[in-house]
Amino acid sequence: MPVNIEHHVNFYDTDAMAVVHHANYIRWFEIGRVAYLRSIGITLTEMMDDGYVFPITDISAKYVSPGKFDDDLIIETTATALTKVKMCFKYRILRKDTGELLVTGKSQNVYTNKETGHITRLPEKYLTRLQAAMEQEKAAAEAQNKEK
Repeated sequence: MPVNIEHHVNFYDTDAMAVVHHANYIRWFEIGRVAYLRSIGITLTEMMDDGYVFPITDISAKYVSPGKFDDDLIIETTATALTKVKMCFKYRILRKDTGELLVTGKSQNVYTNKETGHITRLPEKYLTRLQAAMEQEKAAAEAQNKEK
């Protein structure tokens, strides 16, 4: 199931035309990822304390319609893939009042050892929570496909 979080567009998020600067969507994807992990009981602080970091190795965004100053947005985040060394997410950013799609995106993160920077396998402590979330994502997607 996607995790949704609201975000209000501040003036400093925009360019001289009061349109959201494109780089902010990448930042907002991170807000969505952090909210997703929190929703399944994982915090980045806990992971870092345990010696793991979660850097991005691939990210993309497709801009559909411009966000503007004072918009209220919904950042929708869905996990799409999981292995012991990486996780992928997809994103949709929507204008809250109309549901208009502004941006879609995707990212891939790998688990690395905080001290060495080397890719590492995630321990069961985190992997089981992520696997359970992925199973829920898969079941939700299958149910949605049956409705169509």
